[in-house]
Amino acid sequence: MNTSVDNNLTDAQSELYGWIKDYMKNFQHSPSIRQMMKAMGLKSPAPIQSRLKHLQEKGYISWQEGKARTMQIVDEIVEGVPIMGSVAAGGLIETYSDVNENLDISDVFKKKNVFALTVNGDSMIDACIADGDMVLMEPIRDSFTIRNGTIVSAMVPGLGTTLKYFFKRGEKIYLEAANSAYQPIELNLEEVVLQGKLLAVWRRV
Repeated sequence: MNTSVDNNLTDAQSELYGWIKDYMKNFQHSPSIRQMMKAMGLKSPAPIQSRLKHLQEKGYISWQEGKARTMQIVDEIVEGVPIMGSVAAGGLIETYSDVNENLDISDVFKKKNVFALTVNGDSMIDACIADGDMVLMEPIRDSFTIRNGTIVSAMVPGLGTTLKYFFKRGEKIYLEAANSAYQPIELNLEEVVLQGKLLAVWRRV
């Protein structure tokens, strides 16, 4: 398989990714599958969908298949955000003055194959993860290394994917919500695929 200069993408994936970045920079929204087909000179959506899935798996984009305009670029590494002081959630405190420290979040993006998911629903609201938030996930290579209480994205074949707290008790897996309105999901270990563990939550306001 030929690889691009990136060494992590094939030539076809790199070509599509570069075109998507240019398009979104110019138009401030994601392109349609049809537009991508035309740009890549393809007559079928299947190759585009395959490339998009690989770009998402490799952490370059966030994309919900079948939903228009949901694509986002997630490869921009932020070198640092200035810490401007403290803000009170109760009474008033002195405001910031001089900036002398940065909040470095680049390590989150430097982890290999980080991917993003859009949250649908309110089952994790008490963990401060709300409907419409974007969660950044680190792929799980070995499910036996996951600690109880870790927030994971878990796929149950035939049923779907969910974001929940992970607990292993004996031979059973429990996926527990951060909302008392939802009951824990009890599964056998072989019934669930743990896709990723939570790194950060991104919310647009």
